Amino acid sequence: MAQSIDAIIIGTGVIGAATAYELSRLGWKTLSVDRNTQAGHGSTSGSCAIIRMHYSTLDGTALAYEGYHYWRDWRDYLEAPADAPLAQFRETGCLVMKSEANGYLERHIAHSQALNCPFEEWDPAEIRRRLPIYDLRRFGPAKRPDEDGFGEPTDGEIDGAVFWPNGGYVTDPALSAQNLAEAARRKGAAFRMGVAVTEILSEAGRVSGVRLSNGDTLHAPVVVNVGGPASARLNEMAGVTGDMTIETRPLRQEVVHVPAPEGFDFEADGMIVSDSDIACYCRPEHGNHILIGSEDPACDPHVWVEDDTDYDRNFTEQWQIQAMRYGQRVPSLGIPNRTAGVVDLYDASTDWIPIYDKSSLPGFYMACGTSGNQYKNAPIAGKMMAALIAYCEGGADHDTEPLQLELPYLKRSIDVGFYSRKRPINQESSFSVLG
Repeated sequence: MAQSIDAIIIGTGVIGAATAYELSRLGWKTLSVDRNTQAGHGSTSGSCAIIRMHYSTLDGTALAYEGYHYWRDWRDYLEAPADAPLAQFRETGCLVMKSEANGYLERHIAHSQALNCPFEEWDPAEIRRRLPIYDLRRFGPAKRPDEDGFGEPTDGEIDGAVFWPNGGYVTDPALSAQNLAEAARRKGAAFRMGVAVTEILSEAGRVSGVRLSNGDTLHAPVVVNVGGPASARLNEMAGVTGDMTIETRPLRQEVVHVPAPEGFDFEADGMIVSDSDIACYCRPEHGNHILIGSEDPACDPHVWVEDDTDYDRNFTEQWQIQAMRYGQRVPSLGIPNRTAGVVDLYDASTDWIPIYDKSSLPGFYMACGTSGNQYKNAPIAGKMMAALIAYCEGGADHDTEPLQLELPYLKRSIDVGFYSRKRPINQESSFSVLG
């Protein structure tokens, strides 16, 4: 290209597009490349797009609560024209059942209190008032339907729950990535769609660009890997995995859509619910349906795939297993014969916490391991990556003196070293997601 490029960004999902927008706001000339023909048409399009505040770590909670404000003020954040069609954030609230598995949410409550993040504690009577279709008997630990005791209550009932009123979901996750890409274009960002990266180029010990599937070569002193489920393959291409203690891998997931029980308008009156007792989460879905996802219980095998472009996109028995697990909580749930929902991939890290970091190859940066849990953080993650790149390219050593990122809404800083590629596996992680 005739115009010089400051940074090549691989991936135009919601975090890749946010990174392009935030770098462009800093005056960088960015070029985003993607094998898909439109922004947001990779794993972002399969996201459940849940916006939640509760996390098992303080930094995770801070980043999530910061991220909420950008979705709330979406048009202002994008500096979008008044007539621009934008993705919509539905603020339904998020309810999390207390259980032994989540420590009865004591850490989550403490983190929210420390950050002045609103929450309410609900007793069983309040849960029933708000969700009259719910049976609050305990069924855990989660089982598969062919195991002895499936569907049989175990010990008492759910003790209560915590409700975060600012939780919700975005109705069209692909459109949200497209909104970010358009905002980046307004700042001068460029995009090359429908071409895959086949090689990461380096020269004199530093990244120097990429080679594309159409044979073109692009040169830039900075390359950012935001490739979603392709991130591990891109890191291997760049030769940067040697010093990483955290790896990423593509993980196949199924999400179920079923009609709400007759007589209850879950689309209008429902909410996001995380329920570790039955190892399911749910949220309202268009057409008065309920979207049901898995919280990855120990009894379910993880389906890792070797090739993020070639995997089974058909529903399996897991679809019915998730619907039947949720049916324990909602006995009036009807399970249709016809499957509906989403089959897609997560870009999952070893401890389910993302990598936002530089790499061992100068100029090559990573925003990886984000699928399933970082959609909500996309705007602040883009801001974090832009700040990290500017920090390192300005001569700082992020490995020894990690960037301290100021969160504009919360007016506090977080240690970006928390997301290091070289961190120990974080044992405080919940090792699960609301995808």
